[in-house]
Amino acid sequence: MNTPLPRLPVTNLTTMLKILKYSFYDLMRSRWSYVYFIFYLALGFVLLFLNNDVSKAVITLMNVIIVLVPLIATIFGVMYYYNSKEFTELLLAQPIKRSSIFLGQYFGVAGSLTLSLALGLGIPFLLYGLLRSNAIWDFSLLLVTGAFLTLIFTALAFNIALYNENKIKGFGYAVLLWLFLAVIYDGLFLMSLIVFEEYPLDSFSLVATLINPIDLSRTLILLKLDISALLGYTGAVFKDFFGTHKGLVISLSVLVIWTILPIIRLSYKAKKKDF
Repeated sequence: MNTPLPRLPVTNLTTMLKILKYSFYDLMRSRWSYVYFIFYLALGFVLLFLNNDVSKAVITLMNVIIVLVPLIATIFGVMYYYNSKEFTELLLAQPIKRSSIFLGQYFGVAGSLTLSLALGLGIPFLLYGLLRSNAIWDFSLLLVTGAFLTLIFTALAFNIALYNENKIKGFGYAVLLWLFLAVIYDGLFLMSLIVFEEYPLDSFSLVATLINPIDLSRTLILLKLDISALLGYTGAVFKDFFGTHKGLVISLSVLVIWTILPIIRLSYKAKKKDF
């Protein structure tokens, strides 16, 4: 006689937290999490050894974080969704709200990646005297931006995977999304500035920066570092229009919106999807 699956007398939030905890520990035991952690640990030590200056190392690290963190978050998000599909189907057989399952998995993946990033970069910088340096706030902002990018692109990856049952298509669309936002978008934007250089493009530049989380993160860090030479046209317009402090607040607010919207979409799609 088949034993029926037990009912779980827990609330949706409790269920989500349990799934989050399982996904988090599952990923923390994965060798890829250790590779991710060791990579940033080694990168931090190498940059500090070559620069021997925390402030310069933070500036160098920015270029790596802005490009690499979204790529890793995208790949990990898609990979975890497809690899845990059997476990997800088992959970769906339980009287558990679908959104709790997928949100728990999402926050588990994003949390483990964020922790690996924070520890991997934090340990070498702390050992090199970050707490005694004026660059502590710049480094903190760098980690906050990396966390936002991890949350955003992991959520986008889960959305892509939910819409595509085929693994090859899912991975392809996910990498294409990262490639577009990290590389192609900047090229198209630069071409637009050249073609329409005779027109006032200040408003267009601001909007174009806000709708790309990678460009927005780069501008946010450069505003905090106050490096005029590296700000470029959009960053300079952003600084002139909003000012440094107001620009930081607006940038962080838009990153929060960029984080929330894919999560809402993920929750909505999970409720509607047939498995």
